[in-house]
Amino acid sequence: MQHRIVVLGAGYAGAIAAGRLAKRLRREDVAVTLVNAEPDFVERVRMHQLATGQDLRPRPFREMLGGTGVELKLAQVTGVDVERRSVAVTGANGAEELAYDTLVYALGSGWNAQGVPGTAEHAHEIAGRPGALRLRERLARLDAGHPVVVVGGGLTGLEFATELAEARPDLDIALAVRGGLGDWLSPKGRRHLRKVVDGLGITVHEHTAVTEVAADRVTTADGTSLPAAVTVWTTGFAVHPISAATALEVTDAGQIVVDATMRSVSHPDVYAVGDAAMAAGPGDKPLRMSCASGTPMAWQAADAIAARLTGGKLPNVPLRYFNQCISLGRREGLIQYVTADDRAVRAALTGRSAAVYKELVCKGAAWAVANPTLGMPTRRRGLVRDAARTDAAVGTTV
Repeated sequence: MQHRIVVLGAGYAGAIAAGRLAKRLRREDVAVTLVNAEPDFVERVRMHQLATGQDLRPRPFREMLGGTGVELKLAQVTGVDVERRSVAVTGANGAEELAYDTLVYALGSGWNAQGVPGTAEHAHEIAGRPGALRLRERLARLDAGHPVVVVGGGLTGLEFATELAEARPDLDIALAVRGGLGDWLSPKGRRHLRKVVDGLGITVHEHTAVTEVAADRVTTADGTSLPAAVTVWTTGFAVHPISAATALEVTDAGQIVVDATMRSVSHPDVYAVGDAAMAAGPGDKPLRMSCASGTPMAWQAADAIAARLTGGKLPNVPLRYFNQCISLGRREGLIQYVTADDRAVRAALTGRSAAVYKELVCKGAAWAVANPTLGMPTRRRGLVRDAARTDAAVGTTV
């Protein structure tokens, strides 16, 4: 019988893991099934562009994964039973169950309303394509002079606010941030961010917590009312809720706790990658939810699974950060260089060069999905049957 590997979710982490596994293992020994609700790959790092009216290049999985041997199952995941090793899904053929021998959980995350009253009813989000398209439609109907409030001063909030200000200079755009504007950046990074934001005419409300959202305004902690024909909520992400309903060991936030190989600490036949996983980086700091974390996590998990199944050497590649890439519209950008554990250093790239750099990073991330071994030649290895159920394979790779 073939060893059944089921990958849940085809974002950056899930799609890369599935493709990399198919490149590492012999097709006659392993069946790799990738479960996803949509037939196309979604470039999540470009949702701010989609929401502001730009058209993105279609990336159908039938082309990106063509010839790899990965079977794409178009379905919605409705449940995971880790004791029975089965996944419940609903697709074109109705409800069914998929049995697995190894599971890669990569369902990712969605927007996080933070429990703020009125957010779910009145705010827009760009954590995924459906939300970005709804916001795109709403903005297209918005007349000149109307106020838009972007809540959240992280990377998503900054990218959307600047993208919208560049695309729609006729709107009155405000950004509400809990701390100082770009307070995690280096002095050079903060100066450049402030220069771009001011040049685009964005009003910044620093040290401002939004405590309520209404159809036409937001209210802050000090009682101030900010007019908002459209409110865009970008204050973080919430993990897909299915993991918390399983017997897997998860954090309070619902992330699956994994070891250095992305393997569940409670269920050794389950791996988790991307936003769904709680993995430690340098200094034992949790990796942040991002494409920058999800891609190397996918490489690590796929290589570990392949090693355990074939009797090879386990990967021992430290996960670390190099920079934070922020687009500030189509003409400006900011590349903040960071330490291995994601703390800003003095060096930063700014301006047009940074915008080009960020665009190359986005293109490279999509290319990595279609080229999960980064163009390097690979040899598919056969399974060592005993290794599929043991941890006998140990060591390091180069």
